Amino acid sequence: MRTRPLKVALLGCGVVGSEVARIMTTHADDLAARIGAPVELAGVAVRRPDRVRAGIDPSLITTDATALVKRGDIDVVVEVIGGIEPARTLITTAFEHGASVVSANKALLAEDGTTLYDAAARHDRDLYFEAAVAGAIPLVRPLRESLAGDKVNRVLGIVNGTTNFILDRMDSAGSGYSEALDEATALGYAEADPTADVEGFDAAAKAAILAGIAFHTRVRLDDVHREGITEVTSADLASAKRMGCTVKLLAICERAADGRSVTARVHPAMIPLSHPLASVREAYNAVFIEAEAAGQLMFYGPGAGGSPTASAVLGDLVAVCRNKLAGATGPGESAYTQLPVSPMGDVVTRYHISLDVADKPGVLAQVATVFAEHGVSIDTVRQKGRQDGAGEAALVVVTHRAADAALSGTVAALRKLDTVRGVASIMRVEGE
Repeated sequence: MRTRPLKVALLGCGVVGSEVARIMTTHADDLAARIGAPVELAGVAVRRPDRVRAGIDPSLITTDATALVKRGDIDVVVEVIGGIEPARTLITTAFEHGASVVSANKALLAEDGTTLYDAAARHDRDLYFEAAVAGAIPLVRPLRESLAGDKVNRVLGIVNGTTNFILDRMDSAGSGYSEALDEATALGYAEADPTADVEGFDAAAKAAILAGIAFHTRVRLDDVHREGITEVTSADLASAKRMGCTVKLLAICERAADGRSVTARVHPAMIPLSHPLASVREAYNAVFIEAEAAGQLMFYGPGAGGSPTASAVLGDLVAVCRNKLAGATGPGESAYTQLPVSPMGDVVTRYHISLDVADKPGVLAQVATVFAEHGVSIDTVRQKGRQDGAGEAALVVVTHRAADAALSGTVAALRKLDTVRGVASIMRVEGE
């Protein structure tokens, strides 16, 4: 074993960063044995130096992250500060000064991963980011390495624990959205500002990363169709139950049947209770990968939190340090296919549409005619009059597979009917 330690700079020392530092200290001997050399925490960049950080030598704390990554003796920079800047500049500066990088920054990778990949390749350094996608769940490395000889056609999964917890509570406990969100906040699953989670931004960033790796093409955050869960109601969950389904916020990345394009989308969807993703409860994540030779693979586990995310960071750290000792680098960006990302209007799926309609003869025929005129085939219809005697009925239509653009045109036409009082909800049906 080499006795001279590999030096690690840590950018950020919050929930994840502090756990990374703790594991590096408490598991130092094991890490050294696995790597083939000791690893030494050489500096920790923070914004608030006066905060007490148990187990970390105060002399390592600095507010000058730029000076830390420019030192020249740093072997690996671990970036867990998040956001676009200054993270992007710090990472590219680290490459310029001889360090490889381990990052958990999904927002930056989804927004401008190309800059990071190019900088890493230009300076012959590693860029590893397992922790950016699903906490402790190994997804990036299986896609980049284990399935490198296969053709991945679809990635389907739950990649945000906060929204899964909320939807699970709405389904299992009958909670309303606000009530379930309050519970998630109290338990620490939701941030004080939950927008990134409940509006789907977090999941969309992860979908962009996964699609890029799976399909060997560049997919940016702007390429991902995004819908959150704020409009999902208890009535939607109840309707899903009647269909033998539940509702999940899904990230779906698909290769077109002709292989000439890909799609990436995040939205709530009904999935059958028989599907393995339907049983994913609480704040857990799970992802299905469908490949031509390997078939269906499922990855399941805690997708967030200090310890799970730190586990993924340390796994990357070990890999990068091993590469450093071997004088090699791991896999970089693979974007040789240069496939275009199709718009959401081209996506074909099933739909569940709830309408408020006048409770009188002929309404169903009018609605069916509109669907037919737009080329959308109906699978099932359920109509039920309201008990309050208001002269209205609830009409639920489940379609066969149709393009999103065709469904959008159908709904626009339905809204113009005098007998349609309102569109209560529209939800896609997946997993069949």
